[in-house]
Amino acid sequence: MLNNINFFYFLGIGGIGMSSLARYFHYMGKTVHGHDKNYTPLTKNLENEGITINYSENVKLIPSWIYSKQCLIIYTPAIPDNNKQWIFLKKNVKNIKKRSQVLSLITKNKFCIAIGGTHGKTTTCSLLSHILYSDGIKITSFLGGISKNYKSNFISNGKELFLVEADEFDRSFLYLSPNIACITSLDQDHVDIYPKKDILINAYVNFSKKVKKPYKKIFLCKEDSFLYKKFFLEKNIIYYSTIYKEDYYSDNIVIKNNVWYFDFHTPKGIWKSIKSPIPGIHNLKNITAALSIADYLNINQYKIRKYLYLFKGIERRYSIHYNKNDKIYIDDYAHHPTEINVLIKTVKQCFPKKKILGIFQPHLFSRTKFFENSFAKSLEKLDFLILLDIYPARECYKLEYNINSNILLQKVNIENKLVSNLENVMFIIKEKKFDFDIIITIGAGNIENLVNPIKKWLKKEYGDKNY
Repeated sequence: MLNNINFFYFLGIGGIGMSSLARYFHYMGKTVHGHDKNYTPLTKNLENEGITINYSENVKLIPSWIYSKQCLIIYTPAIPDNNKQWIFLKKNVKNIKKRSQVLSLITKNKFCIAIGGTHGKTTTCSLLSHILYSDGIKITSFLGGISKNYKSNFISNGKELFLVEADEFDRSFLYLSPNIACITSLDQDHVDIYPKKDILINAYVNFSKKVKKPYKKIFLCKEDSFLYKKFFLEKNIIYYSTIYKEDYYSDNIVIKNNVWYFDFHTPKGIWKSIKSPIPGIHNLKNITAALSIADYLNINQYKIRKYLYLFKGIERRYSIHYNKNDKIYIDDYAHHPTEINVLIKTVKQCFPKKKILGIFQPHLFSRTKFFENSFAKSLEKLDFLILLDIYPARECYKLEYNINSNILLQKVNIENKLVSNLENVMFIIKEKKFDFDIIITIGAGNIENLVNPIKKWLKKEYGDKNY
């Protein structure tokens, strides 16, 4: 079907998954246009690459070729039902598909590796993509974050192997039929789709059943006992771990000068004293997953070590933007209590006895309400807290949510805390004079708009440095 399509129109093109797909079709020489409500650094980059984007719901901005049989409309499930362009296209155009359906069509008859999991799939997928690409394997990768090595969420040098993130939102990953799957973790999230954890677990079980021959292997993190109980009779499982001595595992962790070293065990032997490019036990799990799959694909150990050493990480995943005169600034995408816990723990391991100012933007009313108490416990690990207004993303506020940032703040048991909107954060930082050593911006919404202002202020206040 896709071979006959020359024109693509994306609704919600600024989303991280949508933009990688848009880049793919643009890379294939197709005409790509799109709509998004927000102008962001990502949409700016798409435009610089030659993709046309409009930011108004005005239907007159939609190109006339949408009526052509050679055109496909691709939408994200996160697009609001009341979006005027979406209403118009549903009424007037027949050739419309969800992003996940299109990704399935692209990878259907190809050798495909799919990385799923509540936490860690973007880091795992990005690192594995980097290893395979660096080894000369002809791959096409769709990432859920911007790789610092390639400055993109789309990597391609051929089509021998497709590497994708298996997104559980809206059950999107059930459209995929990979040859190799990896499940990095399972934690309740997307509570609007999975109100109970058993529903989420069953979705992952169904995803595992989509894995096909040849290979038909599932790499599974042994630490996740919920998944283990569901899968323990499955013959096609390959386990990896940072705790249990399973098929693949990492141990003997040593931290020297904020750098993590570990040993990696394979079914054939031990890789001694590997240097991790990114800190944290959660990232060591992700690295172990990527190394396990790379070893399973028979990539040379010493080449993998070299590629790992050259891995720069992913934007907004423990991104250190400033480090001078005992002041540090880290930006991170964490938007779930589990992710905030491991983020703060990692910062404290790397920079002990430092006072931390956290700026957190909750993402989605439904998630904030469901994890209200868990968020409060996570944020209590900070010394100072600026809590931003909830970023609604695809949601509209409903009375039954009964949640806002003031309600959440009351549950956070620390003394130095306040609520702010995004626009006032810099004023508060400058005027309140928090006695911080470290600033962390935390969240998945538009909090990334604070990165450059905070960097600029820190350089002016405490000295410039190209970190």
